Amino acid sequence: MDIIIIYTSMTGTTEQMANIIAEELMKVDKRVVLKDSIEVQAEELISYDMILIGSYTWGDGELPDELVDFYDELRHTDLTGKIFAIFGAGDSSYTHFAKAVDILEETVKGQGGRILVDGLKTDRESEDNLNESCRLYCKKLTQALELVWAH
Repeated sequence: MDIIIIYTSMTGTTEQMANIIAEELMKVDKRVVLKDSIEVQAEELISYDMILIGSYTWGDGELPDELVDFYDELRHTDLTGKIFAIFGAGDSSYTHFAKAVDILEETVKGQGGRILVDGLKTDRESEDNLNESCRLYCKKLTQALELVWAH
């Protein structure tokens, strides 16, 4: 199974999440490509079995500037039959906690993609908590993938 993880990060938390998730998926024999969102074009996604997108939330519930070009392409790409999972860092002191995760999930669904598991939203986690949250998320992902491929 070929998986791509696309992320954008400002403080490094979402990048750290992407790295942990990639490591965990590689432990269960998944082939993983990890790319910053500014290095990816949406049309590349078609060649992967599963796509993970990670983003922090900017301002009052907006996508960060670094993700806008990729996002605009994503909104115009047919994602029918593609499997996705979304993750991101947020700050619960804001009204729209980790809203980028919700925006990306809605967009993927609108373009025909399938969200495999609910998005992972982290809130200023300690490093230990962040590692554990990402590991549990990967466990859910791999279990859900097993069900998908069994049918």
